[in-house]
Amino acid sequence: MKTFLALYMGSAEPVDMSALSEETMAKGMAAWGQWMTDHAEAVVEHGGPVGKTKKVSKTGVSDIRNLVGGYILVKAESHEAAAAMFENHPHFAIFPGDSVEIMERLPIPGQG
Repeated sequence: MKTFLALYMGSAEPVDMSALSEETMAKGMAAWGQWMTDHAEAVVEHGGPVGKTKKVSKTGVSDIRNLVGGYILVKAESHEAAAAMFENHPHFAIFPGDSVEIMERLPIPGQG
């Protein structure tokens, strides 16, 4: 099995989650919980939402904005199988998230 990092991506325009109706929020959280239950054996780390971003570079520290809204680590036989887990995910099927980006976690060079 391989391990994959999935990033829950938002849109370029910030979304006010507090503006969602209680019905939409309840429906989305129920669907997200069901997704987690359905994929429990594949989840390596639940991850979660992420906050504001600080960028550190040679020139110092600065506040920036990116589109990452959260993350999760999953295991799957292939990149395609990992991606298939997120088809019609509540992040974008119910909530106003844009997409889920999935990438394989590779070994650190020189460490096996």
